[in-house]
Amino acid sequence: MADQMYSIIVTVNGQSISADVSTELRLLDFLRYELDLTGAKEVCGEGECGACTVVLNGKTVNSCLILAVEVDGAEITTIEGLSNNGLLNEMQNAFVDHHSVQCGYCIPGMVLTGEQIIKDHKNPSRETIKEELAGNICRCTGYQKIVDAIEFAADKR
Repeated sequence: MADQMYSIIVTVNGQSISADVSTELRLLDFLRYELDLTGAKEVCGEGECGACTVVLNGKTVNSCLILAVEVDGAEITTIEGLSNNGLLNEMQNAFVDHHSVQCGYCIPGMVLTGEQIIKDHKNPSRETIKEELAGNICRCTGYQKIVDAIEFAADKR
């Protein structure tokens, strides 16, 4: 059976986008290859690592598990949507200042998850931060500095 196309309208990083997408195209591939938003990465392709994390309608999701046709009418924030005129936001700066970035592969997902943690929890404890990060894997930093950065950004807000 031939691949079918479907028209979607989606808001990505505040910009309304109309596109015709294959019914088999994953959200991750739509963002990376159709919109050139390469912050979300594919590592496992199974929703286990968090490297492909984006915010979809106010909740973090693994974009490798969602089809692009499923986001019709949705609002998506990627790591590229956090900066303002090329300036890093508080969470991104906290990751830099706390030396939470090594290879950087997982960091977009970690930063977006950190943002969501402090939106969902007014004053998250270290334990809450660790629990909420459970879906994001980092093989370089350990997690101490990542938790430190999120805790700092939460305290600052």
